[in-house]
Amino acid sequence: MLPVARWLMRGTPQAVLGAAAATVIPWLFWLGAAIAALVTLRRGLSPALPVIVAAAVPAGWWWTRGDVIPLASILLVTLMAVVLRARLRWSEALIVGALAGAAMIQLGVFLPPGGAGPVLEQLRQGSPEVAAMLDDFARQGMQTEQIAGLLIGGITGLVVLLAAVACLALARSWQAGLYNPGGFREEFHALRLAPRELLVLFVLGALGTVLGLPSLGMLLWVPLLVTGIALVHGFIGLKGMNGLWLVAFYVLLITTWPMILIVLLAALTDTFADFRARLGRSD
Repeated sequence: MLPVARWLMRGTPQAVLGAAAATVIPWLFWLGAAIAALVTLRRGLSPALPVIVAAAVPAGWWWTRGDVIPLASILLVTLMAVVLRARLRWSEALIVGALAGAAMIQLGVFLPPGGAGPVLEQLRQGSPEVAAMLDDFARQGMQTEQIAGLLIGGITGLVVLLAAVACLALARSWQAGLYNPGGFREEFHALRLAPRELLVLFVLGALGTVLGLPSLGMLLWVPLLVTGIALVHGFIGLKGMNGLWLVAFYVLLITTWPMILIVLLAALTDTFADFRARLGRSD
């Protein structure tokens, strides 16, 4: 896709056209978001505003049709691109993205029109077992509508954050391919959380528990997950292993929860152990 990125970066009209055309198609919103992020990374927020608006307008129309994911993804990836351009640290961009996503969940941005009530009613009508389970929860004093709303918002917010991270990575790889070949690979393979950044995540998670903001806990583990993925990429790159190992890794990551926990634990340990630096010295 590098030739496409090269054409998009010839000028603002090309980028505007590409972003708008991609976002008009629902399942291509990620391309429009990546284009907006690419221009933001390369030129800054102000010069990228026409491209961001061009991507956001069709996405806003989809929002009015009930699909919030495209617009939320575009706004989130733009924010992360601004942070990455200014700070040159993936970890900080990921933390800011997780906080913004948590704020969207807490504000109810991802709830369907009318809230979670109509969704629960449809589930009741469609399944007697679900209706009995919800009645049982209600008898136990649980606020089923509130829990359902949090669950819907949390899952949607997680999808949006992961999509934004993927779009930012795609935009960064385009930028490196056009202006700094090999730069993205080197940058991503070196990604790890500093101890102070890990402390920030733990403090925010604790504050979320104390203040009754569960949305924080729903997304604050994502930066740790991405750094764990970067650790695996870096290890395989340092060892010169076959790319099929990455394929196997992603299959396990997507299909098994224990693999996610292992990656999180590895990223947590790497914050203090810095496995890649140790491996580099040993080689």
